[in-house]
Amino acid sequence: MDDFIESGATPLGEEGTSEFHELTQLMWGSDAIAQLLSRFGISYLCLNPGSSFRGLHDSIVNYLGNRRPEMLLCLHEEHAVSIAHGYAKVTGRPLAVALHSNVGLMHASMAVYNAWCDRVPMLIIGAHGPADAAKRRPWIDWIHTSQDTAALIRPYVKWDNQPLSLAASLEALLRGYQITLTTPTAPVYICLDSSVQESKIVDFSDLPDPRRYCPPRRIHPGSNDIERAVAILAGASKPFILMGRVSRIQKEWDERVLLAERLGATVLTDLKVGASFPTDHPQHPFAPSFFLSDRAAKALREADVVLALDWLDLGGTLKCAWPNSNPTAKIISVSLDQTVHRAWSFDHQSLAPIDLPIAADVGLAVTELLDRTGGQLRDCYTRPAEDVDADCGEKMGDGISLKNLASALAAAVGTAEVTLIRLPLGWNGNYWPFRGPMDYLGYDGGGGIASGPGMAVGAALALKGTRRLPVAILGDGDFLMGNTALWSAAHMNIPVLIVIANNQSFYNDEVHQERVALDRGRPVENKGVGQRMDAPPIDLASIARAQGFRAWGAIQSTAELDMILAEAVSVVAGGNAAFVEVRVTPGYAPSMSKGMTKSNLGVGTEK
Repeated sequence: MDDFIESGATPLGEEGTSEFHELTQLMWGSDAIAQLLSRFGISYLCLNPGSSFRGLHDSIVNYLGNRRPEMLLCLHEEHAVSIAHGYAKVTGRPLAVALHSNVGLMHASMAVYNAWCDRVPMLIIGAHGPADAAKRRPWIDWIHTSQDTAALIRPYVKWDNQPLSLAASLEALLRGYQITLTTPTAPVYICLDSSVQESKIVDFSDLPDPRRYCPPRRIHPGSNDIERAVAILAGASKPFILMGRVSRIQKEWDERVLLAERLGATVLTDLKVGASFPTDHPQHPFAPSFFLSDRAAKALREADVVLALDWLDLGGTLKCAWPNSNPTAKIISVSLDQTVHRAWSFDHQSLAPIDLPIAADVGLAVTELLDRTGGQLRDCYTRPAEDVDADCGEKMGDGISLKNLASALAAAVGTAEVTLIRLPLGWNGNYWPFRGPMDYLGYDGGGGIASGPGMAVGAALALKGTRRLPVAILGDGDFLMGNTALWSAAHMNIPVLIVIANNQSFYNDEVHQERVALDRGRPVENKGVGQRMDAPPIDLASIARAQGFRAWGAIQSTAELDMILAEAVSVVAGGNAAFVEVRVTPGYAPSMSKGMTKSNLGVGTEK
C-alpha cells in the first residue's frame, strides 16, 4: 500500500500530475472553489445534499464535469464524515465533506469527534445562508444560518474559518488543506457563505497554485534527543516498546521490527489503533487489546526502560503498571500529539511522567534510532508460551462465539490478503495475527457508536482495485445506528464484507450493569433490562439487502457459518458488497473486562 502513503508525500494536483489543466471561464464563486478542490487532488466529496451549498454542488457537477472530486452521496451527514474517516485511515489523505448549514453539522458532530480523536485528515466544508441578513429568504435561511457555526465543533477540529468573500474563501481552503495535512493530522472546518458561492465573478485573477501552500515536511528529532535515547536504551536490561499511532508505510513497519529486535525489547500493541507490529512475533507475547491485561501490566512493571511511540493514553497505561504514578522505568516518549491538545476534550488522556520527551515524527525517530544502534541483535525478554496462551480467552456459552467466528472467517478467506477494518470490543487479539501495516485499521477514535458502517465503506473505497479483501466485523448496536451508510457502498459499487456479530444487546453496558449489581448486592439477572434487542428480534440482513447488499442471516450454527462466509468472500472477491449477520454468544474477552472495575463504574458507553 506504499503507493497510497508515501513518506512526506503531499497529494496536490489533479490525478497526481505535476500540471493543472484549466477549465472553461470561471463564472461563479463556486466555480473557483470547485476548481481549487480539484487542484488539491481530492478524489471524493462526501455529502448529504443541502441548499446552503447548492452553488458548489452545481459547480462540481456541471462545471468540473468528469473531473474530481466525484460526488459520493450519503444518506446521513454522519455517514459522510465516517466514510471520509475510513478512507483516511487507509490512505493518510483527506476527502472533502460537505455539511449543510448548522443542522447538517449537528448531525455530523459525533463523527467529527471520532475523526478528531483518531487524528485523521479531513477537509470539512460547511455552508449557511447569507451572512447579510438583508439577503436571507424568509424562515428557512434564518433557522439555517448561525452567528458562529463553527462554535458547534470548534473544540474538536484543528482549525476553522467562516470567510465572507471569494478571495477569503480560497485562502481559507488553502490554509485549511495545509493544516489538516500537517502532523498531527486532524479535521478542519470551513463554512462558506451561500452568497459567495452564488455571486458572479468580476475581475478575478488566476487561481492560486496549491503546490506553493504545501504542509511542512515531517519533523526530525533533535540529534541530542536521539543520542540521549540511544544511551538510555543501550543501558537497558529489560526494554519495553509501546507501539502506538504509527504510519502504514511498509518500510517503517520493517524498521520498527528491526529496532525491537536490536534492542531485545518486549513489544505491546493496542486494538484502539491500527496494526503497528507483527502480533505473532516472539517479542510480542501479549495479545493486542482495548484494555491492558494483568500479564501485560506485570511485564511492563518489570521493564527498566519504556519507549513509547505515540502511544495512546501513555499516562493511563503507566498507571496500570505503577498505580502510584511513579514508574521505576525510564520513560522515553516520541510524539507530536501535545501540539493539538485542547481544554474542552480530555482525549489527551492522563498526563504521563516522561524522562525524555521527543517531539518528532515517529517514523523518522525510529529511522534515526536504528542508524545510531549497532547491528548486533540482543537477547529478547519474552514471556513463556504458556502465559501467552493463558492470556487468551472469552466468556463462553452455547452457540457461536467470537472465537468461532474468527476461525470460520480465516478458513473462508484462505490465503487472501485481508484488511480488518473494524473489530468489536469483545474481540481477543489472539484470534487473528496482524503481519503487516494494512492488516488492521483500528477503532473509531472517540468511542462514538454508529461510525462502523461508514468507516467500513470509506476504507473499502480506498482499497478498491487493490489485492486486499476489506472486512469489517461490527456489533449490532453500531450497525443499527449507522446502517444506511451501506447504501453508499452499493451505489458506488464498492466491494466490502460486513459481518455483524449480533448478540442482540448493547452488551458492553450489560457488563457495566452486572458490575454495579454485584457491587450493590442486587439481582445480576436484571442486567439485560433496557439493553436487550430481542423482543422482537431485528432482521439485520433484510436491512442490508434492502440497500443493495447480498445478505445472509441470521446465522446460528457453525456449519452454516462456514458455508455462508465462503460464499460471501466469493461475492466480495467478485467486486460486490456482502453482508452476514451472525448470532453470537454474548461474551467478552478478559482484556475487555479489565477496564471495568469498581473505580470506574460510571465510565464508558460503548455498545
